[in-house]
Amino acid sequence: MEVRTRFAPSPTGYLHIGGARTALFNYLFAKHHSALGGGKFILRIEDTDVARSTEDSTQAILDGMQWLGLNWDEGPYFQSKRFELYKGHAYKFLEMGKAYKCFCTPEELEKRREEALKQGRPPKYDGRCRNNPPSPPLTKGGKEGFAIRFKVPHGITLVKDLIKGNVAFNNDEIEDLVILRSDGTPTYNLCVVVDDATMEITHVIRGDDHLNNTPKQIMLYEAFGYPLPQFAHLPMILGSDKTRLSKRHGATSVMSYKEMGYLPHALVNYLARLGWSYGDQEIFSIHELIEKFSLENVGKSSGVFNPEKLIWLNQHYLKEAKPEELSLLLIPFLETKGYKVSADKRLVNIIKGFQERSKTLVEMAGAAEFYFKEDIQYEEDAAKKFLTPDMATIFEILISRLNSLQALTHEAIEAIFNDIINEKGLKLGKVAQPVRIALTGGKVSPGIFEVIENLGKETTIKRIKKAIEFIKSRN
Repeated sequence: MEVRTRFAPSPTGYLHIGGARTALFNYLFAKHHSALGGGKFILRIEDTDVARSTEDSTQAILDGMQWLGLNWDEGPYFQSKRFELYKGHAYKFLEMGKAYKCFCTPEELEKRREEALKQGRPPKYDGRCRNNPPSPPLTKGGKEGFAIRFKVPHGITLVKDLIKGNVAFNNDEIEDLVILRSDGTPTYNLCVVVDDATMEITHVIRGDDHLNNTPKQIMLYEAFGYPLPQFAHLPMILGSDKTRLSKRHGATSVMSYKEMGYLPHALVNYLARLGWSYGDQEIFSIHELIEKFSLENVGKSSGVFNPEKLIWLNQHYLKEAKPEELSLLLIPFLETKGYKVSADKRLVNIIKGFQERSKTLVEMAGAAEFYFKEDIQYEEDAAKKFLTPDMATIFEILISRLNSLQALTHEAIEAIFNDIINEKGLKLGKVAQPVRIALTGGKVSPGIFEVIENLGKETTIKRIKKAIEFIKSRN
């Protein structure tokens, strides 16, 4: 049997962290079985809510999936293009005697709900049209003039969940479902069952906020005689305060993490470990995730989103990445700051100096900015401490010796500094730090020889001359 999973977001907003994890687990489960001989990952856009669904949201979901590398095998399918299929199923239920026409108006339904609440009864549909089928009104209230309700059978519906175990639901507590509204539009539960059945989905892996819908969907499957998929409901993701993850806990949009300078595989690795484990292993390549993923190792308790752990993972992947690949990812962040660097041949070498110290691409771009600036501004306390009158002479010596170099290599630069500190009887730090302030504006940077090599002779000399002028202007 070919394993077929699906991710089915509603395009009413961005792809959020919870949705991305659901997509990832479906992707990994399908790809794991694909490696074993057969597995497909299907993308379906559930855009039946016409009022709230937008093309921008659809594109944001597709962008987020592609950025994470969660490439689908089929789709995207759009529910909005399948309305006739759903409607046909609703009328088939009528023909089978498993559904009935409901002529109750929204106002009548609301009034009865309020009365039920006042009397301490469950505010569910009272079955009026099921028990006493009314005649159609003279004037139709909507496109159809009636809704179609599914007859919920008596008894117990057992959800055999691959994560939570068996969960029993009393059917008497579930009202007869509206499967087709009076305006002719199908409802969520009907659409999902028809889609999952006709797309031959074998495993429905989704958030446990859908668990209450599952018995309703099982009834619809059984009424049609469709084979049941296996269900697996993932525990929700909580914020650090143990409440449901929301905007107040930080960014929840996948693409916002891209904008903050995270690497896609760092987020994939983090989301995979958010509710799933494989021994004590923390770092996984995508191939390892596909190889090792199983629903048996998904925990029953909610995962807690930990931004510090995500930062730690991102820093790890920045350190391990090839500088050539990072340079392509860093370019947009530098260009956002106004620097045209796509043709800058220094970029790969510049990146090497920041891989060990950067946590995000945003941080790396900010730290590397001094290489591309036309004008360096000195940190006030650094300039006061290190750009002192006695440094002017040393700076002039440095300019003279840099000018005499035929090739600006790391070894040649180091030799110049060694000569100067030996001649002046100084330690390297007493020379290197003032030069660092002169060249970068701050007290922190990669090694000074590396900085000079990447800046180039002309820019280095220009900035040291500016530092000499600054020193003289202060004295």
